[in-house]
Amino acid sequence: MPYLPPFIAPTRYTDAAAALAQVQAIYESSLAHLREAMQRFVAGDSLPGHVRACYPFVRVHTDTVARHGSPENARLSYGFVAGPGRFETTLTRPDLYGDYYLEQFSLLLQNHHVELEVGTSTQPIPVHFSFAEHDHIEGSLSAERRLLMRDAFDLPDLAAMDDGIANGTWEPRPGEPQPLALFTAPRVDYSLHRLRHYTGTAPEWFQNFVLFTNYQFYIDEFVRLGREAMADPASEYVAFVEPGNVVTRRAGLPAQPGDALGVAPPRLPQMPAYHLMRADRSGITMVNIGVGPANAKNITDHIAVLRPHAWIMLGHCAGLRNSQQLGDYVLAHAYVREDHVLDEELPLWVPIPALAEIQVALEQAVEDVTQMRGADLKRIMRTGTVASTDNRNWELLPHNEPQRRFSQSRAVALDMESATIAANGFRFRVPYGTLLCVSDKPLHGEIKLPGMANHFYRERVDQHLRIGMRAIEILRCEGVDRLHSRKLRSFAEVAFQ
Repeated sequence: MPYLPPFIAPTRYTDAAAALAQVQAIYESSLAHLREAMQRFVAGDSLPGHVRACYPFVRVHTDTVARHGSPENARLSYGFVAGPGRFETTLTRPDLYGDYYLEQFSLLLQNHHVELEVGTSTQPIPVHFSFAEHDHIEGSLSAERRLLMRDAFDLPDLAAMDDGIANGTWEPRPGEPQPLALFTAPRVDYSLHRLRHYTGTAPEWFQNFVLFTNYQFYIDEFVRLGREAMADPASEYVAFVEPGNVVTRRAGLPAQPGDALGVAPPRLPQMPAYHLMRADRSGITMVNIGVGPANAKNITDHIAVLRPHAWIMLGHCAGLRNSQQLGDYVLAHAYVREDHVLDEELPLWVPIPALAEIQVALEQAVEDVTQMRGADLKRIMRTGTVASTDNRNWELLPHNEPQRRFSQSRAVALDMESATIAANGFRFRVPYGTLLCVSDKPLHGEIKLPGMANHFYRERVDQHLRIGMRAIEILRCEGVDRLHSRKLRSFAEVAFQ
């Protein structure tokens, strides 16, 4: 017999805040049950049965495709279901997603004039996802006792975490409800745990605008600017967080509970993240993804569950045109995908469109930071196709086959990450953009030499990073609702953004 927490009956709501409160009550009850049982298990106690606690769910029933929302809501590309039927999703971490859930619940109520049903699902919470940030009680288990965990608790089930909804391949079984969100609760929890591992920071610190880079030089400059902002009592940013959850608050602001728990790691994680925070989470997170499309896919797979407003790639590239100079910028308006890491999830015949809002913001940011206009701006920034490859030494392949393909595609720049980041943004409905800086021209004999490269990096990194940060300021001021474009939504799209 399963050992379950006290049953909480499903209830219906016409108030979004009340529905969210019930989600919190169910989730907290489930976590308390799992944690209490785990403590008993570690202590060597016998449990009364297989321990199980399940995620909360939210459900809506609609009988018409018509919407009743305000004119403002009608402009949104989310917040409504695709037609009549039953729609449902499991939920997790209402402490982290509270504001997000509240917005989604409110839009459903406004657009459909139906009740929200909140209850306990049949989807078990894996015990690993019940641990608090600094809980490591399972570490004291013997190897023999750890093997028994599978008998006593539910462990992560990968079958409940696939990306079929996001990929557009999910098909309901007879009688199964349609999805309300791109991600199930176990899929979200899985990514939240992966983010801690890969970035060295807790998901709570991530901001709604994300910059990716493939060079540590950019991170060094971001750290400098972050610390500079914290020394300014008038800064719009309230905290700067580094790997190990090391928190620096803005001058004049008191430390918060938990700040003292942060400790700089003895070595950096695989893809370290840094967070320049605003009080409303509209600050900037920057991640050094390293080199290669595998890293780019990995980190965007996980950051996507945080539902950021946009992510932008800032990095270096090979210039493919003789007219380009080292230090020129490339604003990507199309991508050649030779990265291969997303071929199964997103077939190559799927076009990855440029998003006008981000393109305009990036171009405006280049103007603002460089103070160049018109023909002068075109001289240092080219808009064109960026090719991304998974072969770092593509130049060495015989018969120049990659070179021929890149020429046929009209590519102006080549890197290993940008197409992956854009494609995963398209796949997960996260607005995306790319602004690269030419650091070498291998087809024209201008390769990176140590002295030249170091001088180039010092000259360009600060300006390039400031352009990326300025673009985020522009997007933030123009309003995030405009960012979530219908170009990223499919025919029968989920309601949650």
